[in-house]
Amino acid sequence: MSQNISVTVADLESVRVPMGTTVGEALVEAMGSAAKSAIAALANGDVIDLQTPLRADSTLAPIALNAPESLEVLRHSAAHLLAQAVKRLYPDAQVTIGPVIDDGFYYDFKYDPGFSPEDLERISAEMAKVVKDNHEITREELPRDDAIALFSSMGEEFKCDIIRGLETDTVSLYRQGDFLDLCRGPHVPRTGLLKAVKLTHVAGAYWRGNENNPMLQRIYGTAFSDKKALKQHLAMLEEARKRDHRKVGKQLGLFSFHKEAPATPFFLPNGARLYNLLVDYIRGLYDEYGYDEVITPQVLDVDLWHRSGHYDHYKDNMYFTERDDREFAVKPMNCPTHCLIYAEELRSYRDLPMRVADFGRLHRFERSGVTHGLTRVRSFCQDDAHIFCAPDQMQDEIKGVIRMIGATQQAFGFTQTRVYLSTRPEKSIGDDAMWTKAESALEQALTDEGIAFEINAGDGAFYGPKIDFCVLDAMKREWQLSTAQLDFSMPERFELSYIDSSGGEQRPVMIHRAILGSLERFIGILIEHTGGAMPLWLAPQQVRLVTVTDRQNEYAEKVAGDLKRRGFRAKADVRNEKLGFKIREAQQSKIPVIGVIGDRELEEGAVAPRLRDGTQLDAMSVDDFAQWLDNNARPGDGGSP
Repeated sequence: MSQNISVTVADLESVRVPMGTTVGEALVEAMGSAAKSAIAALANGDVIDLQTPLRADSTLAPIALNAPESLEVLRHSAAHLLAQAVKRLYPDAQVTIGPVIDDGFYYDFKYDPGFSPEDLERISAEMAKVVKDNHEITREELPRDDAIALFSSMGEEFKCDIIRGLETDTVSLYRQGDFLDLCRGPHVPRTGLLKAVKLTHVAGAYWRGNENNPMLQRIYGTAFSDKKALKQHLAMLEEARKRDHRKVGKQLGLFSFHKEAPATPFFLPNGARLYNLLVDYIRGLYDEYGYDEVITPQVLDVDLWHRSGHYDHYKDNMYFTERDDREFAVKPMNCPTHCLIYAEELRSYRDLPMRVADFGRLHRFERSGVTHGLTRVRSFCQDDAHIFCAPDQMQDEIKGVIRMIGATQQAFGFTQTRVYLSTRPEKSIGDDAMWTKAESALEQALTDEGIAFEINAGDGAFYGPKIDFCVLDAMKREWQLSTAQLDFSMPERFELSYIDSSGGEQRPVMIHRAILGSLERFIGILIEHTGGAMPLWLAPQQVRLVTVTDRQNEYAEKVAGDLKRRGFRAKADVRNEKLGFKIREAQQSKIPVIGVIGDRELEEGAVAPRLRDGTQLDAMSVDDFAQWLDNNARPGDGGSP
């Protein structure tokens, strides 16, 4: 006699169904014909498909085609749709994995000839046929060994490798028409629901991300509930391609990369100016918020990294060298060096908080497959700082960091922020009372500052809870920039202490803090946020003076020199080119202000400003022009000319 289980759907009364009833069958039992609109369901908070059998009492919520939760199901199914089309057209191709990613999906194939853009067109056409055929998608379960034998007989050795690595006696398979694949799901009920799918590009990838394994062909795509949403997404992708910091950075002469230094940027004159402007901005905050800047070595004895714990947890990402029978490591982080500075002398509670900032260059080994322009490099600089404070100072120090972050986001034009408070993970150090106090201090600081936040339960570092500040750029993409992390481990490892007001010895709390984070990564994000059109205060070149004829050249050079002496980044374009050509080139170079100089301006000692967007201002004297620049060249909302 089969055992019954209880199923509850939304506000409806619970129903009893036999164990093993599928989600789809349970929804029909509870909802009747209304269940037809569901393509999947939330079961106890997890997205599962209608073919999944229920093994215990469950609470279900149907997911309609246009619901936000449907994207995961649609994209997972679209990956199988892609794989089915590839196997039809290229029977010798082996399928490997096809996961859902942030903005779509991909599927990796072992196909040595490789895929061309023309192949993607053929594959897309074949996918459309499968959608038109509207195959039912069904779930099957097989014993592990039987599944290995099945995929081995199909010549799918990568699938066999995957199954061998699973710690389960039974695996699930999904079938649609002539295609069968290993998968956990979830999937839509029929291929006919996949009407808004687009393949985007192909790239290479190593099996399991290891360069010692076979090279695979990775086909990327995306899927939405309808063609309108897909069209909007593709338009956003096109805009993202236009703003790609690697492309824009090259066009504007900001940075370059060379094979002699893989994943390590060369900052060109314009890029170096931008880089130093960022440093200057942060240094201004240090003066305001009471930080002392230090400079620390880049290469240190490996014993330091054993002591800090980085060697045990981070050695695969570090660079090492050996001299004089001693092993050294290039520093991947600044925190141990700041602990050495703190420990140089006996500290009193009157010395705290102690705020130590460092623009030291860091080196971390990243696999070539994950490096990406400026946003993932092997050599970079952080606007890094560490605060050593007494436990009762934690909340005030965190508030100071929050204010620095708020001022910075406003200055750079990031108007939307998401904040996450990450709490104690399963594996951590310190006692319950310490963690409770630390998490409460962070939460109270955010509340007092009026900052809305989400709890990331269990996502804190092993050494303490943290707050992450993520900005949304102009294309609504989320980037994690600023962070504040409490650390109980490092002071313990380095035996740091201070003398309290009663003469006793106490352990300080260490706060790891970054505002921009990696300067390289921040520049990449900023380029894509602005499309390279930096606000006036941040532009490597703020003003370009363009002359109508050679008669104005000497005057233009004189005005450029005058502006430079006043602290503005100006240059005169006195080439023997037409005015329209000079203006267009300045606009393409994203110069915020173009100062046009003709005979009238020469006679009157004036400049006729023209903004990057084409807006023309009335001609004004050089003094008035300089004042106008000064009024508009201050950190603000990031949207100045």
